[in-house]
Amino acid sequence: MDGTRFWHGFADMHAVRDNELVLVEGRGSTIVDRSGRSYLDATGGLWFADVGFGRGEIGSAVAAQMARIHAYSSFGSYVVEPALELADRLAAIAPMPDAKVFLASGGSEGVETAAKLVRRYWEVMGRPEKRTIVSREFSYHGMAAYGTSLAGIQPNREGYGGALMEHVAFVPAMDVEAVRELFAREGDRIAAFFGEPVIGAGGVYPAADGYWPAIAALCREHDILLVADEVVTGFGRTGVAWGAQRYGFEPDILIFAKGATSGYQPLGGILVGPRVSEPFWERPGNLFRHGYTYQGHAGACAAAIANLEILEREGLIARVAALEPVLARALGALVDAPLVSEVRTVGLTGAVELAAPPPVLEKVVLAARRHGILTRVLRGKALHVSPPYVITEAEIERLAAGFRAALEEVAPSVG
Repeated sequence: MDGTRFWHGFADMHAVRDNELVLVEGRGSTIVDRSGRSYLDATGGLWFADVGFGRGEIGSAVAAQMARIHAYSSFGSYVVEPALELADRLAAIAPMPDAKVFLASGGSEGVETAAKLVRRYWEVMGRPEKRTIVSREFSYHGMAAYGTSLAGIQPNREGYGGALMEHVAFVPAMDVEAVRELFAREGDRIAAFFGEPVIGAGGVYPAADGYWPAIAALCREHDILLVADEVVTGFGRTGVAWGAQRYGFEPDILIFAKGATSGYQPLGGILVGPRVSEPFWERPGNLFRHGYTYQGHAGACAAAIANLEILEREGLIARVAALEPVLARALGALVDAPLVSEVRTVGLTGAVELAAPPPVLEKVVLAARRHGILTRVLRGKALHVSPPYVITEAEIERLAAGFRAALEEVAPSVG
């Protein structure tokens, strides 16, 4: 066999097998490949490198913890000390009171946990008919069974022989009236509404004014749980700790991952509000029969604690808020660049949408790489931007200039 034996995610391996970009080092917002060439990382790895690359203190914290005890089961009454500390820290910053913390290994496991907990909650409450979970057009909720079924990006649901999970309904991304009509018609059977405060992988669509408070009110009116998928928006990506806080709503369950450790270790999970936790924590015998081998992994929790300390000590969430207009101006100036149809930004997140088919976008991604910028395609329509919070204003300008150069390079070949 020629080429790599490593199977890449979301990749045509026939094309990728001999065309890998092998990365060996990172510092701040810069990534270095095996040949020694440096690139500005426009995507923060995959929405996750909030504190930037090369943070030795996180690695040191993980090494110190793993030299003591690297992991242990958290089933039953067992727990490692860093898991308790991390749970306390997360509860203290949660956007709901008295949050309980269920840890997992990433966002997909967090979605799976949230969906199963929603179904189990209604069973315990004597409402087993409430099974349907509502998701939005263009949404991304990871790639486990529930996440795949809840995907509002249709190609992510296709090719698996039908729906993996039953009782899923979809609504347009920003249409409150469509949600109102669905709830009025099917509310007695609806268990939860899942949504990203800002649609991420589907193309970076910030919420319309008043959208989330209206959805929260409809959920309360129809006795439906509200689940915020903050895998992308959590830990400051929109300029405040949580997207729910930016958009003015309180979820019953919040899913987190990525920025919890800035990708230094795999970790995710859910924050659970008092309504959902009450029958499990305050009433005997209501077991949530669910868990993971690496739930509360000591090394991963140590990474998260060190990462949260950096975010706080360096004021990086406030830095996101300060850089938001800088990114908006830099990317917004690309509206007159070749092929560009629209630019959307919020916090340190953006999408440069092109009026071109997906193969052209892939050419632009490769051209951007030649100009020293790493990015990727979102939903076959847009260039992805979610850099580390430590990116400088000069680097933001360089990012936009690299995009413009790539667009100008590719545009003449587009018929």
